[in-house]
Amino acid sequence: MIYKVYYQMTKTQNPKRENTHSLYVEADNLPEARLAVESNTGYNVEHIEELSEAALSYEKQSLGERFKLTEF
Repeated sequence: MIYKVYYQMTKTQNPKRENTHSLYVEADNLPEARLAVESNTGYNVEHIEELSEAALSYEKQSLGERFKLTEF
């Protein structure tokens, strides 16, 4: 499954919508996706969303070449 992870670059600042970034990871389940991001980055994970086939297709279409899965 592909998950979209919303995060802040640092854990020391208060989350602000304007500073929210996202990345895409492949994992078997949501806890595994969270663990992968938290153990390999210093990011403050805000939210993780499982992408349906339709949502994944939309993300790929809207981002084009900028869409890439993050591998740790």
